[in-house]
Amino acid sequence: MKNAEISARREAAIPKGVGMQTQIYVERASGSEVWDVEGRRYIDFAAGIAVVNTGHCHPRVMAAVQAQTAAFTHTCHQVLPYENYVRLAERLNQKVPGDFEKKTVFVTTGAEAVENAIKIARAATGRSAVIAFGGAFHGRTFMGMSLTGKVAPYKQNFGAMMPDIYHAPFPVALHGTTSDDAMRGLQALFKSDLDPNRVAAIIIEPVQGEGGFYPAPREFMKALRALCDTHGILLIADEIQTGFARTGHLLAMEGYDVTADLTTMAKGLAGGLPLAAVTGRAEIMEAVQPGGLGGTYGGNPLGIAAAHAVLDVIEEEQLCARANMLGSRLKQRLEEIRSRVPEMVDVRGPGFMIAAEFNTADGRAPNPEFTHKIRAEALERGLVLLTCGVYGNVIRFLAPLTIPQEIFAEALDILEASILAAKGL
Repeated sequence: MKNAEISARREAAIPKGVGMQTQIYVERASGSEVWDVEGRRYIDFAAGIAVVNTGHCHPRVMAAVQAQTAAFTHTCHQVLPYENYVRLAERLNQKVPGDFEKKTVFVTTGAEAVENAIKIARAATGRSAVIAFGGAFHGRTFMGMSLTGKVAPYKQNFGAMMPDIYHAPFPVALHGTTSDDAMRGLQALFKSDLDPNRVAAIIIEPVQGEGGFYPAPREFMKALRALCDTHGILLIADEIQTGFARTGHLLAMEGYDVTADLTTMAKGLAGGLPLAAVTGRAEIMEAVQPGGLGGTYGGNPLGIAAAHAVLDVIEEEQLCARANMLGSRLKQRLEEIRSRVPEMVDVRGPGFMIAAEFNTADGRAPNPEFTHKIRAEALERGLVLLTCGVYGNVIRFLAPLTIPQEIFAEALDILEASILAAKGL
């Protein structure tokens, strides 16, 4: 079987709206490596977009899933509940930042977690308006894409968005927006368009994901928390991409002096199985009446079992510390390359949630062409990279946190060669 043959079949069977960054059809995967149907090996610096932080087919995760499969695969927790759902909720209630009583609900996808966080916030406050940020990504459902701060391709041709959703500037110093500017943007919104007493929640990614891997400055998060407290607004931390050791903390909000009222999680939670969660202050979570939360597949037993194993692996293999070590090495290598490649205008990110941003050689404009050329060069050499950013000029690095040192070193050599080849050096 050939990749090209499957690609032709895909074009006939699957709509183009399901975008693809490669035409590499995977046959098997292990750790930080994947092999396609033609037998070619690739080093995976995408990790399913920060899903397999513990690596492809981690033995502990696979054993947990296999054991659960042998017991039962589905009953629907709302019909016939199971203990490991309760125990995982207890673990997340303990681990999510915040010195207060918490409760957790499990759903299936990140977008679904965001949807439920908004439902909970509206029920708890009796308010309807929600504020998100420019460049944010919160999913492809109607509420998710309404909250998302990027039109193409997420909002194009889908008609009117959900009502009572507003956007404010996200602080990105590289693009000329400071934390003070962003706070002034919120105050201007309150003056011109929105009574703050109607706002149920402000939702923020501690590090913007699809938007370009821009970390929220500490001073901005602190000011945002104070603003929410002043007006009785709930703060929602979207930790879907930042969670589960990716930033050097189990959850990125551990790196701030403030806590969120509600936290959404998915991606790395279950090591490759579809599972998502909302954890929040107990009194807020209790605002929804029975039947208002949940779903047929929410908290599927296989995903729950996998998540328990993921949390065990993160702790036992010290993946938070490993994320910091890997990220430090990657940043050092990128800074060395940067001295030869003026198009690389920024290297950033906490832990192993690292990005490099590329502009034109004079530094004046985003350079998505150069960025995609690097990605294509790397893929040809056996390294899978992802791009992101409002302008498509950012490469994000999301290798599994369990990547062996020798494979990591090999990947960095490929990365350097790809960037220099794109530059013509």
